[in-house]
Amino acid sequence: MATTALAVVAVMGLAVIGILGITTGWVAPIGRKKVLRPKLWGYGSLTAAAGMGAFLSLGPLSSRPAAHFNVALVGMAVFFLGVFLQSLSQRPARTDSLNRP
Repeated sequence: MATTALAVVAVMGLAVIGILGITTGWVAPIGRKKVLRPKLWGYGSLTAAAGMGAFLSLGPLSSRPAAHFNVALVGMAVFFLGVFLQSLSQRPARTDSLNRP
């Protein structure tokens, strides 16, 4: 029970931080210097939270983890997609080469 509560708090915290990043551009102080696109970072956090929530609820914290193992792996893949989006947010956005002076 305590493990489940801790997992829910962690996933919800990541989702709240992602929503803050999307709506206000706020980024956690630990990554603030690296993130160049806070909105994309927020979408990455929200995607990672959804993927981790799906993985945990269908995998290790499920009452029948073996029955939903393949679906749980999809949740983990969605988590890694969110982490990839967060890594892309640390790179500058593309500029339109046609509008250069």
